[in-house]
Amino acid sequence: MSKFKKKKDGGTPPISTASLPDIVFMLLFFFMVATVMRENSLKIQNALPVANQVEKLDKKNPVSYIYMGKPSSGYEKFGTEARLQLNDQFANLNEVGAFISAERAALREELIPFLTVALKVDRDANMGIVGDVKQELRKVNALKINYTTGVGDAMTNMK
Repeated sequence: MSKFKKKKDGGTPPISTASLPDIVFMLLFFFMVATVMRENSLKIQNALPVANQVEKLDKKNPVSYIYMGKPSSGYEKFGTEARLQLNDQFANLNEVGAFISAERAALREELIPFLTVALKVDRDANMGIVGDVKQELRKVNALKINYTTGVGDAMTNMK
């Protein structure tokens, strides 16, 4: 009789799952940080005009978007003329002032003078609606206006 017995082959050892919760939470945190949430769903046609001399806006300054264009498919009940869209709903010209006031109220006090209003106007929209919106913005003293365009040859807008 021997004092030491030889161990029998027990197969492969089980896989340790101790680090699995760490990996799951690390992936969850990564996707929470890296995911960009869509701000608005467009209800209008918004084929932006192109320009060859464009500048990017600073991300540190607050920007409010006003969309203008014909209602897209599925929203034909609102007509065929160019309409305004503020956030996720159609609006009238007299609602622009209240929209800017609400945007200013949502900002910290030191950022209010830096609020920029970006106009995203469809290339087929007439300039009458743009002029009317600019008049409404003047009434509420929102004078920093940006026209959003795509990058390209400006002569393609003539087609």
